[in-house]
Amino acid sequence: QVQLVESGGGLVQAGGSLRLSCAASGSIFSINVMGWYRQAPGKQRELVATTTAGVTADSVKGRFTISRDNAKNTVYLQMNSLKPEDTAVYYCNVLIATMRGGSLYSYWGQGTQVTVSS
Repeated sequence: QVQLVESGGGLVQAGGSLRLSCAASGSIFSINVMGWYRQAPGKQRELVATTTAGVTADSVKGRFTISRDNAKNTVYLQMNSLKPEDTAVYYCNVLIATMRGGSLYSYWGQGTQVTVSS
């Protein structure tokens, strides 16, 4: 079993900052890629950033930064200069091998709400 626990969401005024965290625990042999997605109301889930590609969403480049702490199996998303259009549920996604030579499986966090007020 693998668990992903997200934290750090909340309500912030435009121009403010938040840092999201996602910690993986359980039957983990190795972690491959870690990333963040977001889904705004009425919109499809979109990729924001991964630990291999960096920030990929054009709308947040220069404002968001992804980082990873391998010792803690944790991925972070630092969000600065937040805008109302960044309002969404943010999900972490992690590719994990549970045994040596095993397949990679995709796991999702429970989601954390980020609301940016104007």
